[in-house]
Amino acid sequence: MELIFPIEFLVSGTPVSFQSARPSSKSQWKQKVRAASDGSLPENHFACEGKLAVTLFYFPVGPVQGDVDNIVKLVLDALNQHIYMDDSQIERVVIQKFEPQRVFSFTQPSPVLTAALSAQKPILYVRLSDDPFEELA
Repeated sequence: MELIFPIEFLVSGTPVSFQSARPSSKSQWKQKVRAASDGSLPENHFACEGKLAVTLFYFPVGPVQGDVDNIVKLVLDALNQHIYMDDSQIERVVIQKFEPQRVFSFTQPSPVLTAALSAQKPILYVRLSDDPFEELA
């Protein structure tokens, strides 16, 4: 079955950094990301072969220790050969953290993003789009 984009889902918990010294933590996080994506995908789906954009919004409990860019690698690895065939298909990645003390607002958030905003923290919002230029128009 073919995938319909955009694909959005939430992963509860604190993302594991690619820099983590514990291989088991990395593996468990990738499994958690993949499992979280399953609810947004049709059964027996095919991984797509087109160009994609990925958006990651991290909503932590408090100030984030470490670099936000270290979140990306394990999430992309988890979705490789599952939602897309190869990392080379990813043309754009947007990652942002939204720490609780900072004020922010979204214009017309999707239902999944709205759920992330009201969910228990920490939580990671993941969105994949088959239009890498959609936000540039």
